[in-house]
Amino acid sequence: MLSAVEILAQQVHITPEQPPGANGLIKIVNWLSWFVMLAGIAALIYAGGKFAWERWHGGAVEAPKIVLGALVGGIIATSAGTIMTQITSTQ
Repeated sequence: MLSAVEILAQQVHITPEQPPGANGLIKIVNWLSWFVMLAGIAALIYAGGKFAWERWHGGAVEAPKIVLGALVGGIIATSAGTIMTQITSTQ
């Protein structure tokens, strides 16, 4: 029984295809990606100012958390497309 399933799985070839109207959704995803990157840049600029403020006034050190969060978020946001391409690609 298992060999029949393996043979059938080898014979089925699925080719992904865009559904109608997908161009609008792709445009929205591209815009969202742009806004995420813009928010990351804004977070890094804010963290730089916060670093200076904390250094000048001797307050609690919170800026490294902001920088780390912005960097991790940026890495995830910019690599999401590559990760999904690798997951869904057929070899």
